[in-house]
Amino acid sequence: MSYCLNPVCPNPENLTHTELCQACGAKLLLRDRYRVTQSLGQGGFGATFLAQDESLPGQPHCVIKQLRPTSSAQNVLQMARDLFGREAKTLGRIGNHPQVPRLLDYFEVNQEFYLVQEYVSGLTLQQEVRRDGPLSEAGAKQFLSEILPILQYIHSQQVIHRDIKPANIIRRSQDAKLVLIDFGAVKDQVSQSAMNASDQTALTAYAIGTPGYAPPEQMAMRPVYASDLYALGITCIYLLTGKAPKEMDYDPATGELLWQKYVHASDHFISVLKKMLEVSVRHRYQSAGELLRALDLEPYLDSLARGMSAQPSRSPTAGRDGGGDYSSGGSVSPAARAAQAIRSRNKPDTSSNTGMQAGMARSRAAAKPVAPVTGGRTRTQQGASGGMEKPKLPAKLDANGLQAAYAAGRRDFASHDFSGLNFPKVTLAGASLNQAKLPKANLQGANLFNVDFGRASLSGANLRDANMGKAYLSYADLQGADLRGADLTNAYLSNANLRGANLCGANLTGAKVTEEQLSLARTNWGTIRPSGKKGLW
Repeated sequence: MSYCLNPVCPNPENLTHTELCQACGAKLLLRDRYRVTQSLGQGGFGATFLAQDESLPGQPHCVIKQLRPTSSAQNVLQMARDLFGREAKTLGRIGNHPQVPRLLDYFEVNQEFYLVQEYVSGLTLQQEVRRDGPLSEAGAKQFLSEILPILQYIHSQQVIHRDIKPANIIRRSQDAKLVLIDFGAVKDQVSQSAMNASDQTALTAYAIGTPGYAPPEQMAMRPVYASDLYALGITCIYLLTGKAPKEMDYDPATGELLWQKYVHASDHFISVLKKMLEVSVRHRYQSAGELLRALDLEPYLDSLARGMSAQPSRSPTAGRDGGGDYSSGGSVSPAARAAQAIRSRNKPDTSSNTGMQAGMARSRAAAKPVAPVTGGRTRTQQGASGGMEKPKLPAKLDANGLQAAYAAGRRDFASHDFSGLNFPKVTLAGASLNQAKLPKANLQGANLFNVDFGRASLSGANLRDANMGKAYLSYADLQGADLRGADLTNAYLSNANLRGANLCGANLTGAKVTEEQLSLARTNWGTIRPSGKKGLW
């Protein structure tokens, strides 16, 4: 189909390859190269369309955004033209990020302005939640760990997005990465009411974002970087509840969204969300980096909260990292535990892995396990079972027992002991093996897609050629593990111990892992970096 861009066309749909619109006579091939095939959405600022670039081999798809000023006054058009050019250059600069659509072209035709951007195939997070239901706390944290580095980059380019919401975040089909779309350039509209005010203020009526997601200062036309963090917080509430802000009440005295009765999460994560959603900018997180740091502390604080009434701690390497004695018979104060955990995290390992193992042991939480399910989604165990507690499994399962339990629908194997078990090519996709013991286990060629290995012991395990795409391996111990040829695309390896791990030929495309971690592992020319490129580190 060929779609006519004339805003007053009575019947914009035409047959494919038609040169002129059959209803209004307008030319259908925009700039002699772009054929619009479908309308994607319309608003007061203009419209967005799906198109094909007929000047390129294969006629690739692209997205065309059209800005239609409501006034034809020459001074207003010139101001719109200047603003449009400046915003297009900004989009061109931030489009260098692989998770932001690239700006392909921008031009003016008949006093209407056009942006041509890369087309991103995939579902929005809004569509995902409507299809699959809300995320768990672990899923929301995973979302933040993926989206915040993108936001950090955008802010580093002095750009405020101004319209972060689930409908503007797409999970790209080809690699399951999040892509942030719909930046504010074409929403800078020239409204008739603003034009009537004065020439100087004609272009100040910028779109202010989506009501419910935009914070007060943005609604008052004074957005700051922290405004995007507020919108991100509201997005998290939607992901956790499936409820849009308009479906929730507000406190009439403060204007705050009353969301807490709908969200079930740890105290620490609730406190993070509270700070993201502070009505006052000064009390909100000021940057994406600050929010990332707050989330990084969460494993330690969670361990503190849950370990307060637990048995006395014992340090296997007391005094090795300069901390206090954890072997006393009494309970350890919260302040001492927090200080020790944070010191342990920040102090570099100078000799061997024992310091790292000790720090990990002290920060392990007896948290309720979260069971990921196939397809990249996560649910709490309560939600997965409809609120019914499943019968407990024996502490030690053999390979046959594990496979039988999985085949029967069991996904929660957290904290179980599978040391040395031999189960090559087993399928455990979406299972929770959080804090499980798997040292020297044989998982060669196994399907471990989206498995939760958080804080699991996998030292010396055989994971050769295993599918570990999107696996959660935060704080996992992979010392000496054989990961040759393993698929670790989009895996979360933050703070995992990779000392001596064999990653030769492994695919780490999109994985969250630092070069410092990888410097402790074995890699070769066949190792694919997180950037998607092969080569030695």
